[in-house]
Amino acid sequence: MKFKTIRIGTRGSPLALAQAQEVKERLMAVHKIPKKNIELVVIKTMGDIITDRALIKLGGKGLFTKQIEDDLLDLKVDLAVHSMKDVMAVLPEGLVIPCMLPREDPRDVWISEHFSNFHDLPQGGCVGTSSLRRAAQLLQMRPDIRIKTFRGNVETRIEKMRQGEVDGTLLAFAGLNRLGKLDCIKSILDIEHMLPAAGQGALGIECREDNQEMLALIHPLNDPDTSDCVLAERAFLRAVDGSCGMPVAALGKVEGNLVKLTGLVASIDGKNIMKAHTQGLRQNADQWGFEFGKKIYESLSPQILEEMHI
Repeated sequence: MKFKTIRIGTRGSPLALAQAQEVKERLMAVHKIPKKNIELVVIKTMGDIITDRALIKLGGKGLFTKQIEDDLLDLKVDLAVHSMKDVMAVLPEGLVIPCMLPREDPRDVWISEHFSNFHDLPQGGCVGTSSLRRAAQLLQMRPDIRIKTFRGNVETRIEKMRQGEVDGTLLAFAGLNRLGKLDCIKSILDIEHMLPAAGQGALGIECREDNQEMLALIHPLNDPDTSDCVLAERAFLRAVDGSCGMPVAALGKVEGNLVKLTGLVASIDGKNIMKAHTQGLRQNADQWGFEFGKKIYESLSPQILEEMHI
């Protein structure tokens, strides 16, 4: 059988390349496609180019996906692989993410040279993170700690921490696992204390909605449990206008024909946190996830609304 070359767009970080390689290998295994017929196309995004400023000051996490999505729409690549936690709540017109791989562990982990847990930090200890979500939940538990903006890929952040720029940092378990770096972990944070970002641990495959060939190609790779949970989480995110401009978290769990969803919105200083739970049918996850998010949004405190510049 003759195969055309399939071009997969990806960022160039070691983690992004590992994730794209996983998709490539799954496609090869399912469809018996020769290795030479799937090309990984490295695309440099603004999020990769500008690493010395907080995302909130640059326009949000869409900086990691915009150039890749532009290349999809311009027919320069056929597919794109994303960490779902980095994908904006609303996709550009003409693009869809109809396929998600089985989800990795969505929890956050603590990385430090000298402290086995962030609770062990001395008064005024310093934690490096670029995530407002992580910072707000940390500050709720430890209002005395200092937060330092910490950007760069996984390896860069670990190296900065080892050089003493901060006492510790938080990373996603999933990314460290895909990179084979679980030995860096000092402790795993409980979901009850550190709710993950919407889509954390999930890999999504994006394509043009009119590309029937690619839609059929990636369909066998989809994990329905992951898709249904992330659909609910992202609907919640969309409803509360989630971006890198505010701390938002969401995590779903499949139980039978239901998705149980926890959502969180917080003030940046962690002093005001709205956290709630709901559940709904898997087939209606987008609808009720959005309605749940709107209900949370309408009950937000004046401080959180002010931070959102409403």
